[in-house]
Amino acid sequence: MNSRPNWTRVRAQLSALGFRPSRRLGQNFLLDENMVNALVRDAGVGPGSKVLEVGVGCGFLTLPLAEAGAELVAAEIDERVLEVAREIVGDRVAVRYFLGDALAGKHRLNPELESMLWRDDAWMLVANLPYSVSAPLMAVLAELDNPPQAMHALVQLEVAERIAAPHGTSDWGPLSVRLQASYTACVGREVPPGLFWPRPRVSSAVVVLERRPDPPPRADRDQLAALAAGLFQRRRQNIGRVLGDLLKDKDGARALLESEGVDPTLRAERLPLEAFLALSRTKTWRERPS
Repeated sequence: MNSRPNWTRVRAQLSALGFRPSRRLGQNFLLDENMVNALVRDAGVGPGSKVLEVGVGCGFLTLPLAEAGAELVAAEIDERVLEVAREIVGDRVAVRYFLGDALAGKHRLNPELESMLWRDDAWMLVANLPYSVSAPLMAVLAELDNPPQAMHALVQLEVAERIAAPHGTSDWGPLSVRLQASYTACVGREVPPGLFWPRPRVSSAVVVLERRPDPPPRADRDQLAALAAGLFQRRRQNIGRVLGDLLKDKDGARALLESEGVDPTLRAERLPLEAFLALSRTKTWRERPS
């Protein structure tokens, strides 16, 4: 078992490499060992677990994931901190490193990273995600042909609350709808700013997603995402008016909502997931004009 070096030594090594944390890249390293170990324990990582970690940083989470027996794909965008992580984690054959941006644009995983993931086996995401990519990355992972069975991600508290929001709240939006269609979601441990370096200006929390046994097929999820994006784009207006504009048919929109038992005077944030799914599956929505 490798012992993690003290932070003073690691910080000196980073300084020698000319490293300064980038706010643009969301580089906030979780220093507290007790919290790091709790993240691994809460995720249920054990021998044989297959885990993707994005945002390796100095390897403070990578090390206990590897020591728990996980087969690990560890992704990091910054070559300097990855050098530190490799030294801390040591020579472990069960850790495969990816150097580069995890995303190839906002809506696609980096193809090279995707090729390293498991095509058939169950796997999970366990990560202290950079704030800058957390929401788009989780949305992209959920749409893979073999998506993660679970995601335990430390993210900005605001993002965690948006992902796990119930309908009827101001946080309920396109991200909530897209992820909750395939996953149950809840906010887990909150992590105060003082446990990070550099100290972020906001609080963080672990958002926990567990794959539903019967998620909608890909075609249904695509239609759902388009409907949610359209209705929430004008979230202060009632859905009867917005849907009428999306369909270019106000009477057709009214008839569609009536047939599904949906009140046209509601705003999008009042619609439950079941209503979004039902509307997105109708012939009227799927054959809407482009």
